[in-house]
Amino acid sequence: MNRRHRVTAVVTVALLAAACSGGDDGAPAGTDAPTVLATTTSSTTDAPAATFTVQPGTEQVAVLHAEPDTTLWLRAYEGERVVSGTVDEQGSLLFREVAPGDYVIEGDDGTSAAFNVARSTDLPAQALYDDQPLLPAGGFGYITVRDGTTLSANVVLPGPADEGPYPTVVEYSGYQPSDPGSGQLAALYTTQGFAYVGVNMRGTGCSGGSYRFFETVQSLDGYDVIEAVAAQPWVTGHEVGMVGISYPGISQLFVAATNPPSLNSITPLSVLDDSFRSTLYPGGILNTGFAVDWTQDRVDQGRPYGQEWTKARADDGDTICSDNQLLRLQNPDLVQEIDDNPYYANPLGDSLAPITFVDRIDVPVFLAGAWQDEQTGGHFPAMLPAFTGSPHVYVTLTNGLHTESLTPPVAVRYMEFLQLYVGKKVPDVSMGAGVAAALGGALWGVSTFAPFENRFAGMNYDDALAAFEADKPVRVLFEQGGNDDYSPGTPEPNFVAEFDSWPIPEAEARVWSLDGCGCLTEGPLAVPGESSYTADPTALPATFYDGTDQGGDNGVWRADVQYDWQPLPDGTGLGFITPPLAEDVVVVGGGSVDLWVKADAADTDLEVTISEVRSDGTEIYVQSGWLRASQRALDDAATTELQPVHTHTKDDAADLPSDQFVPVRVELFPFAHPFRAGSHLRLTIDAPGNSRAIWEFRTISDGETVTIAHDAEHPSRLVLSVVPVPVGAPAPAACGALRGQPCRTYLPATNGG
Repeated sequence: MNRRHRVTAVVTVALLAAACSGGDDGAPAGTDAPTVLATTTSSTTDAPAATFTVQPGTEQVAVLHAEPDTTLWLRAYEGERVVSGTVDEQGSLLFREVAPGDYVIEGDDGTSAAFNVARSTDLPAQALYDDQPLLPAGGFGYITVRDGTTLSANVVLPGPADEGPYPTVVEYSGYQPSDPGSGQLAALYTTQGFAYVGVNMRGTGCSGGSYRFFETVQSLDGYDVIEAVAAQPWVTGHEVGMVGISYPGISQLFVAATNPPSLNSITPLSVLDDSFRSTLYPGGILNTGFAVDWTQDRVDQGRPYGQEWTKARADDGDTICSDNQLLRLQNPDLVQEIDDNPYYANPLGDSLAPITFVDRIDVPVFLAGAWQDEQTGGHFPAMLPAFTGSPHVYVTLTNGLHTESLTPPVAVRYMEFLQLYVGKKVPDVSMGAGVAAALGGALWGVSTFAPFENRFAGMNYDDALAAFEADKPVRVLFEQGGNDDYSPGTPEPNFVAEFDSWPIPEAEARVWSLDGCGCLTEGPLAVPGESSYTADPTALPATFYDGTDQGGDNGVWRADVQYDWQPLPDGTGLGFITPPLAEDVVVVGGGSVDLWVKADAADTDLEVTISEVRSDGTEIYVQSGWLRASQRALDDAATTELQPVHTHTKDDAADLPSDQFVPVRVELFPFAHPFRAGSHLRLTIDAPGNSRAIWEFRTISDGETVTIAHDAEHPSRLVLSVVPVPVGAPAPAACGALRGQPCRTYLPATNGG
């Protein structure tokens, strides 16, 4: 499957493997204790002057135009040699993770002048941003960042430059935002009167430098991009907002944490909170489906002319684009690094986990995403309480898929936010209907949606802003795709609820015990004892979506998507189910499946899934969670009754004992779902597989027998976040209508549940 050209394809993965320490403490750099960048040029020896070019930067130094296959040394100024490297066939070499200080580069044929490797807290002079002659007022050009690297940029204005200035938004990623011919979403912003600037990260597109997933210098480049764009004469108020879904959504979190002074807001859509736990190694199990495949695409597109449009530009005479390919062979093999790093380790782990640094963000935030996101995974709400430095955080949460954050029920509030905080004007969302129809046909296969209403019509700006800020900040869309006023699968919700914060303040932990009858009970156990299954990951398809005949992976977004969600084959899993619910049970938040586990192997991979079984015998998928049993150790300080947080460190890993049950808490990813009176709530436990669209797992399970104890001494249980919200739509959605939630005929597991 070719996943390269998804307009909104994710971001995923974090590459825990990707190796750079962020800032001085392992996270994206802030701007405290700033100094102005400076370099030295004095020679330290009488050796011949080097003929190669040295380009120092922040925590790294590049060498260009050197003799291929020769060895070069990085040496401390008037000190010892630090590290060596071999020049690649393009005459380039990059030293990463270099401590700030003064250095020279030595080779057999000469020594460079001395230079300075900057600290992450060092700031360029304002002149860098004020003087960007290659950044055009509309069209393709380049932005020069603090180490001299040029990043390719494409500027799309909503009108002539001399009729500006215009409120401006920036999209920043390693996809193709600067490609003038790409299918970028610039029109979504220019139709609202915004100037759009798409910028390629270093080491991608026509940008210079070498690419690594969210290393420190990449975040600092983003800082420089914001300041350089804001300085342009066609930018209203000399401040900008950031936009983007998936990869360019995640990049906003990293850039905003560096606190560019001219950034006024961010709108991260379909993002992740922790690269390791969210997408790459959920529960400590490698996601070989989307996550590794996406990473391989980044490796491939980071090679010289890895994006086809760049070769065409170079062939047409863009010498900057051609020169900017010279460091591409210094890009690391990120897929290999993933394999080499199966555990969470710092400072790398935290540096790639936005949950550890979004408290540094000090601008308004609009964030949206989906529980069943088949790419980033839906774990992102875990970081919402961490946005403690932002004056306003508006969140829209829904069931569904990766593009759900662009759907009309989300887009109206998104457009209002942009026009209020970036445009500084009373929102007019009337143009949204046309954009929604165009996106709807392309992404979801439908074009009829609820009307876009201008709820602030007749207000002045201050009153409109006050009314918007008076709304409750957390908005949850229930049963997206199941609204009977539209065709099944149309991204319109059945009902909506709003809350003051996340986690939901009114939420209560509700507990169901696992019982030997295959039951989930809130009363005394009927059949205390043990239940066993064979952990066979080959018993079911790896995923519950096959896009071969459905438009590839992007077909999963369509309203008419067909899923292959299969029941557990005999003996390969356990099912536990409640009696018919006496009243509506609305769950909003995370959950925990607390098990007492024993296996006839040293380790096993656990997958838990929540579903709803309706009175008509249909079963609707709701959410899953995963855990490698050997990585069951908890971070006690972060763990709650509703959310187990695992350390996933190598030192904490421990095999299962062979002769006793041990407690294992499996985190359910967050979700919101109404279980109506008369329906049943079901929990299944098995080996990973057939529980997500396009996620696959490198599981260690291989036919071992797994036993779950459920008695007074071993109280295995399900804990969910139940919220007192009335179900706003009396009739349930049709089977198969809910977005991201397959439906099938219920078949009990062999243990009765």
